[in-house]
Amino acid sequence: MNATDPIQEAGKIILIGFGPGAQEHMSYRARAAIAEADVVIGYATYIKLVKELLDGKLVIRKGMTEEIDRCNEAWEHARQGKIAAVISSGDIGVYGMAGPTYEVLLQSGWRPGSGIEVEVVPGATALSACAALVGAPLTHDFCSISLSDLLTPWPVIARRLDAAAHADFVLALYNPKSGRRTGQIVEAQRILLRHRSPETPVAVVKSAYRKKQAIQMSTLAQMAECEIGMLTTVLIGNSSTFVQDGLMITPRGYANKYVDFGGEALAGEQAGRSLSLGLDGWKADVRERLAQGQGAGEIARFFDLPLAEIEAVIGELPSPS
Repeated sequence: MNATDPIQEAGKIILIGFGPGAQEHMSYRARAAIAEADVVIGYATYIKLVKELLDGKLVIRKGMTEEIDRCNEAWEHARQGKIAAVISSGDIGVYGMAGPTYEVLLQSGWRPGSGIEVEVVPGATALSACAALVGAPLTHDFCSISLSDLLTPWPVIARRLDAAAHADFVLALYNPKSGRRTGQIVEAQRILLRHRSPETPVAVVKSAYRKKQAIQMSTLAQMAECEIGMLTTVLIGNSSTFVQDGLMITPRGYANKYVDFGGEALAGEQAGRSLSLGLDGWKADVRERLAQGQGAGEIARFFDLPLAEIEAVIGELPSPS
Protein backbone atom coordinates (compact mmCIF):
# COMPACT_ATOMS: atom_id res chain seq x y z
CA MET A 1 0.00 0.00 0.00
CA ASN A 2 1.45 3.35 -1.04
CA ALA A 3 0.05 6.86 -0.65
CA THR A 4 0.98 7.62 -4.27
CA ASP A 5 -0.95 4.68 -5.78
CA PRO A 6 -3.92 5.86 -7.87
CA ILE A 7 -7.34 5.78 -6.22
CA GLN A 8 -9.81 4.20 -8.63
CA GLU A 9 -12.89 5.84 -7.12
CA ALA A 10 -13.59 7.58 -3.84
CA GLY A 11 -14.84 5.02 -1.36
CA LYS A 12 -15.71 5.42 2.29
CA ILE A 13 -14.67 4.05 5.67
CA ILE A 14 -17.30 3.82 8.39
CA LEU A 15 -16.06 3.11 11.91
CA ILE A 16 -19.06 1.66 13.73
CA GLY A 17 -19.60 1.18 17.44
CA PHE A 18 -22.71 -0.97 17.78
CA GLY A 19 -23.10 -0.89 21.55
CA PRO A 20 -23.18 -3.79 24.00
CA GLY A 21 -24.22 -6.32 21.38
CA ALA A 22 -27.98 -6.68 21.85
CA GLN A 23 -29.91 -5.53 18.80
CA GLU A 24 -32.21 -3.29 20.84
CA HIS A 25 -29.24 -1.27 22.06
CA MET A 26 -27.83 -0.63 18.59
CA SER A 27 -28.40 2.86 17.19
CA TYR A 28 -30.36 3.43 13.98
CA ARG A 29 -27.25 4.90 12.38
CA ALA A 30 -25.11 1.87 13.31
CA ARG A 31 -27.64 -0.48 11.73
CA ALA A 32 -27.96 1.70 8.61
CA ALA A 33 -24.18 2.04 8.29
CA ILE A 34 -23.73 -1.73 8.32
CA ALA A 35 -26.44 -1.99 5.67
CA GLU A 36 -24.59 0.54 3.48
CA ALA A 37 -21.29 -1.30 3.64
CA ASP A 38 -19.88 -3.47 0.89
CA VAL A 39 -17.22 -4.88 3.20
CA VAL A 40 -17.46 -5.49 6.95
CA ILE A 41 -14.23 -5.94 8.91
CA GLY A 42 -13.96 -6.90 12.55
CA TYR A 43 -12.79 -9.14 15.33
CA ALA A 44 -14.47 -12.54 14.98
CA THR A 45 -16.52 -12.09 18.17
CA TYR A 46 -17.92 -8.78 16.91
CA ILE A 47 -18.79 -10.31 13.55
CA LYS A 48 -20.74 -13.04 15.34
CA LEU A 49 -22.78 -10.50 17.30
CA VAL A 50 -24.15 -8.87 14.12
CA LYS A 51 -24.08 -11.85 11.75
CA GLU A 52 -27.79 -11.51 10.86
CA LEU A 53 -27.03 -8.07 9.35
CA LEU A 54 -24.24 -9.27 7.06
CA ASP A 55 -26.00 -11.16 4.26
CA GLY A 56 -24.53 -10.42 0.85
CA LYS A 57 -21.47 -8.61 2.21
CA LEU A 58 -17.80 -9.44 2.05
CA VAL A 59 -16.92 -10.24 5.67
CA ILE A 60 -13.31 -10.12 6.84
CA ARG A 61 -12.65 -11.63 10.27
CA LYS A 62 -9.48 -10.70 12.16
CA GLY A 63 -7.95 -11.89 15.41
CA MET A 64 -7.58 -10.04 18.71
CA THR A 65 -4.07 -8.75 17.96
CA GLU A 66 -4.67 -7.88 14.30
CA GLU A 67 -5.99 -4.36 14.78
CA ILE A 68 -3.62 -2.74 12.29
CA ASP A 69 -4.54 -5.36 9.70
CA ARG A 70 -8.17 -4.28 10.07
CA CYS A 71 -7.19 -0.66 9.46
CA ASN A 72 -5.19 -1.56 6.37
CA GLU A 73 -8.01 -3.71 4.99
CA ALA A 74 -10.48 -0.84 5.36
CA TRP A 75 -8.10 1.60 3.66
CA GLU A 76 -7.41 -0.76 0.77
CA HIS A 77 -11.08 -1.49 0.09
CA ALA A 78 -12.00 2.21 0.32
CA ARG A 79 -9.27 2.97 -2.22
CA GLN A 80 -11.02 0.52 -4.55
CA GLY A 81 -14.19 2.60 -4.31
CA LYS A 82 -15.98 0.42 -1.78
CA ILE A 83 -17.71 1.29 1.46
CA ALA A 84 -15.73 -0.47 4.16
CA ALA A 85 -17.15 -0.80 7.66
CA VAL A 86 -14.92 -1.52 10.63
CA ILE A 87 -17.14 -2.71 13.47
CA SER A 88 -16.65 -2.89 17.21
CA SER A 89 -18.83 -3.48 20.21
CA GLY A 90 -19.30 -0.56 22.58
CA ASP A 91 -18.10 2.78 21.24
CA ILE A 92 -15.45 2.39 18.55
CA GLY A 93 -13.77 5.58 19.77
CA VAL A 94 -13.32 4.28 23.35
CA TYR A 95 -10.43 1.80 23.46
CA GLY A 96 -11.56 0.92 19.94
CA MET A 97 -10.55 1.01 16.30
CA ALA A 98 -11.22 4.67 15.50
CA GLY A 99 -7.85 5.86 16.81
CA PRO A 100 -5.58 3.34 15.08
CA THR A 101 -7.56 3.66 11.84
CA TYR A 102 -7.03 7.41 11.74
CA GLU A 103 -3.34 6.91 12.57
CA VAL A 104 -2.91 4.44 9.70
CA LEU A 105 -4.79 6.70 7.29
CA LEU A 106 -2.81 9.81 8.19
CA GLN A 107 0.46 7.92 7.92
CA SER A 108 -0.61 6.66 4.49
CA GLY A 109 -1.15 10.18 3.19
CA TRP A 110 -4.91 10.47 3.63
CA ARG A 111 -6.31 13.80 4.77
CA PRO A 112 -9.90 14.92 5.46
CA GLY A 113 -11.47 16.09 2.22
CA SER A 114 -8.97 14.17 0.06
CA GLY A 115 -11.63 11.96 -1.53
CA ILE A 116 -12.22 9.09 0.85
CA GLU A 117 -14.72 9.99 3.54
CA VAL A 118 -14.36 8.63 7.07
CA GLU A 119 -17.32 8.52 9.43
CA VAL A 120 -17.35 7.49 13.07
CA VAL A 121 -20.62 6.07 14.39
CA PRO A 122 -20.70 6.18 18.21
CA GLY A 123 -22.24 3.48 20.37
CA ALA A 124 -22.99 2.87 24.04
CA THR A 125 -19.68 1.88 25.57
CA ALA A 126 -19.07 -0.92 28.08
CA LEU A 127 -18.96 1.33 31.13
CA SER A 128 -22.38 2.78 30.26
CA ALA A 129 -23.90 -0.65 29.67
CA CYS A 130 -22.42 -2.13 32.85
CA ALA A 131 -23.47 0.87 34.94
CA ALA A 132 -27.06 0.58 33.71
CA LEU A 133 -27.21 -3.02 34.92
CA VAL A 134 -26.10 -2.31 38.48
CA GLY A 135 -27.84 0.99 39.28
CA ALA A 136 -26.31 4.45 38.83
CA PRO A 137 -22.63 4.32 39.82
CA LEU A 138 -21.50 6.94 37.27
CA THR A 139 -23.82 9.76 38.32
CA HIS A 140 -20.87 11.84 39.48
CA ASP A 141 -17.33 12.36 38.15
CA PHE A 142 -15.69 9.19 36.86
CA CYS A 143 -12.83 8.04 34.67
CA SER A 144 -11.88 4.88 32.81
CA ILE A 145 -8.47 3.22 32.90
CA SER A 146 -7.35 0.20 30.91
CA LEU A 147 -5.19 -2.30 32.80
CA SER A 148 -3.77 -3.71 29.57
CA ASP A 149 0.00 -3.26 29.49
CA LEU A 150 0.31 -4.64 25.96
CA LEU A 151 0.79 -1.11 24.60
CA THR A 152 1.00 1.08 27.73
CA PRO A 153 3.90 0.84 30.24
CA TRP A 154 2.73 -0.30 33.67
CA PRO A 155 4.24 2.73 35.49
CA VAL A 156 1.96 4.96 33.39
CA ILE A 157 -1.07 2.85 34.31
CA ALA A 158 -0.07 2.81 38.00
CA ARG A 159 0.35 6.60 38.04
CA ARG A 160 -3.11 7.06 36.54
CA LEU A 161 -4.68 4.64 39.03
CA ASP A 162 -3.06 6.45 41.95
CA ALA A 163 -4.11 9.89 40.70
CA ALA A 164 -7.70 8.82 40.03
CA ALA A 165 -8.00 7.11 43.40
CA HIS A 166 -6.59 10.11 45.24
CA ALA A 167 -8.95 12.45 43.38
CA ASP A 168 -11.94 10.29 44.41
CA PHE A 169 -13.16 9.47 40.91
CA VAL A 170 -15.49 6.57 40.36
CA LEU A 171 -13.39 4.19 38.28
CA ALA A 172 -14.18 1.91 35.35
CA LEU A 173 -11.41 -0.59 34.71
CA TYR A 174 -11.22 -1.96 31.17
CA ASN A 175 -9.18 -5.04 30.16
CA PRO A 176 -8.73 -6.01 33.81
CA LYS A 177 -7.46 -9.56 33.29
CA SER A 178 -6.73 -12.16 30.65
CA GLY A 179 -5.32 -15.66 30.53
CA ARG A 180 -1.76 -14.31 30.55
CA ARG A 181 -2.29 -11.02 32.39
CA THR A 182 -3.41 -12.03 35.87
CA GLY A 183 -1.41 -9.75 38.16
CA GLN A 184 -2.60 -6.35 36.94
CA ILE A 185 -5.94 -6.42 38.77
CA VAL A 186 -4.16 -7.34 42.01
CA GLU A 187 -1.72 -4.45 41.59
CA ALA A 188 -4.59 -2.11 40.80
CA GLN A 189 -6.37 -3.19 43.97
CA ARG A 190 -3.23 -2.56 46.03
CA ILE A 191 -2.82 0.95 44.61
CA LEU A 192 -6.48 1.87 45.09
CA LEU A 193 -6.47 0.69 48.71
CA ARG A 194 -3.94 3.42 49.49
CA HIS A 195 -6.75 5.94 49.07
CA ARG A 196 -10.05 4.04 49.32
CA SER A 197 -11.80 2.17 52.10
CA PRO A 198 -11.69 -1.63 51.80
CA GLU A 199 -15.51 -1.51 51.92
CA THR A 200 -15.77 0.65 48.78
CA PRO A 201 -18.49 -0.86 46.57
CA VAL A 202 -17.37 -2.67 43.41
CA ALA A 203 -19.43 -4.12 40.57
CA VAL A 204 -17.86 -6.71 38.28
CA VAL A 205 -19.90 -7.07 35.08
CA LYS A 206 -19.20 -9.62 32.36
CA SER A 207 -20.71 -9.50 28.86
CA ALA A 208 -23.31 -6.82 29.56
CA TYR A 209 -26.54 -7.40 27.61
CA ARG A 210 -25.18 -10.59 26.02
CA LYS A 211 -26.13 -14.23 26.53
CA LYS A 212 -23.40 -14.91 29.09
CA GLN A 213 -24.04 -11.77 31.13
CA ALA A 214 -22.93 -12.09 34.75
CA ILE A 215 -22.88 -9.55 37.58
CA GLN A 216 -20.92 -9.80 40.82
CA MET A 217 -21.30 -7.20 43.59
CA SER A 218 -18.23 -6.97 45.79
CA THR A 219 -15.95 -4.60 47.69
CA LEU A 220 -12.51 -3.21 46.97
CA ALA A 221 -11.02 -5.57 49.55
CA GLN A 222 -12.45 -8.63 47.78
CA MET A 223 -12.43 -7.38 44.18
CA ALA A 224 -9.46 -9.46 43.00
CA GLU A 225 -11.15 -12.66 44.21
CA CYS A 226 -14.04 -12.21 41.76
CA GLU A 227 -14.25 -14.04 38.46
CA ILE A 228 -12.71 -11.50 36.09
CA GLY A 229 -11.67 -11.79 32.45
CA MET A 230 -11.28 -9.83 29.22
CA LEU A 231 -15.05 -9.56 28.76
CA THR A 232 -15.37 -7.95 32.20
CA THR A 233 -15.60 -4.31 33.19
CA VAL A 234 -14.94 -3.42 36.83
CA LEU A 235 -16.75 -0.42 38.34
CA ILE A 236 -15.26 0.95 41.57
CA GLY A 237 -17.15 3.50 43.63
CA ASN A 238 -15.87 6.71 45.19
CA SER A 239 -16.06 7.70 48.86
CA SER A 240 -19.79 8.48 48.54
CA THR A 241 -20.92 5.44 46.55
CA PHE A 242 -23.22 3.05 48.37
CA VAL A 243 -25.11 -0.18 47.72
CA GLN A 244 -28.72 -0.52 48.80
CA ASP A 245 -31.20 -3.22 47.82
CA GLY A 246 -28.68 -4.51 45.29
CA LEU A 247 -28.25 -1.14 43.58
CA MET A 248 -24.89 0.65 43.36
CA ILE A 249 -25.49 4.39 43.58
CA THR A 250 -23.12 7.36 43.49
CA PRO A 251 -24.89 10.49 44.84
CA ARG A 252 -24.91 13.49 42.54
CA GLY A 253 -24.46 15.89 45.44
CA TYR A 254 -27.98 17.19 46.11
CA ALA A 255 -27.49 16.58 49.83
CA ASN A 256 -24.81 19.30 49.78
CA LYS A 257 -27.43 21.89 48.91
CA TYR A 258 -30.98 20.75 49.70
CA VAL A 259 -32.86 19.50 52.75
CA ASP A 260 -34.05 15.91 52.28
CA PHE A 261 -34.11 16.24 48.46
CA GLY A 262 -36.82 18.88 48.75
CA GLY A 263 -36.89 22.36 47.31
CA GLU A 264 -35.59 24.00 50.50
CA ALA A 265 -31.92 24.91 50.36
CA LEU A 266 -29.59 24.39 53.29
CA ALA A 267 -28.42 27.39 55.29
CA GLY A 268 -25.95 29.41 53.27
CA GLU A 269 -26.92 27.80 49.96
CA GLN A 270 -29.09 29.04 47.08
CA ALA A 271 -30.83 27.06 44.38
CA GLY A 272 -29.26 27.64 40.98
CA ARG A 273 -26.13 29.21 42.46
CA SER A 274 -22.68 27.82 43.15
CA LEU A 275 -22.16 26.06 46.46
CA SER A 276 -20.83 28.07 49.35
CA LEU A 277 -17.57 26.23 48.66
CA GLY A 278 -17.78 26.80 44.91
CA LEU A 279 -15.08 28.59 42.93
CA ASP A 280 -15.44 31.95 44.69
CA GLY A 281 -16.73 30.63 47.99
CA TRP A 282 -13.82 28.32 48.73
CA LYS A 283 -11.37 31.15 48.08
CA ALA A 284 -13.24 33.26 50.61
CA ASP A 285 -12.99 30.36 53.06
CA VAL A 286 -9.23 30.18 52.54
CA ARG A 287 -8.92 33.89 53.29
CA GLU A 288 -11.05 33.54 56.40
CA ARG A 289 -8.90 30.68 57.67
CA LEU A 290 -5.80 32.73 56.95
CA ALA A 291 -7.27 35.62 58.96
CA GLN A 292 -7.90 33.18 61.83
CA GLY A 293 -4.19 32.43 61.94
CA GLN A 294 -4.06 29.17 60.02
CA GLY A 295 -0.97 28.75 57.87
CA ALA A 296 -0.96 27.88 54.18
CA GLY A 297 0.26 24.34 54.89
CA GLU A 298 -2.54 23.70 57.39
CA ILE A 299 -5.15 24.98 54.95
CA ALA A 300 -3.70 22.84 52.15
CA ARG A 301 -3.99 19.74 54.35
CA PHE A 302 -7.58 20.59 55.25
CA PHE A 303 -8.65 20.86 51.59
CA ASP A 304 -6.28 18.07 50.50
CA LEU A 305 -4.87 20.32 47.79
CA PRO A 306 -1.30 21.12 46.73
CA LEU A 307 0.30 23.89 48.76
CA ALA A 308 0.85 25.82 45.51
CA GLU A 309 -2.93 25.98 44.98
CA ILE A 310 -3.46 27.58 48.39
CA GLU A 311 -0.54 29.95 47.87
CA ALA A 312 -2.07 31.03 44.54
CA VAL A 313 -5.32 31.98 46.32
CA ILE A 314 -3.38 33.84 49.02
CA GLY A 315 -1.45 35.60 46.26
CA GLU A 316 -4.71 37.05 44.94
CA LEU A 317 -5.27 38.92 48.20
CA PRO A 318 -4.79 42.68 48.00
CA SER A 319 -1.52 43.94 49.42
CA PRO A 320 -1.77 45.49 52.90
CA SER A 321 -2.20 49.27 52.66
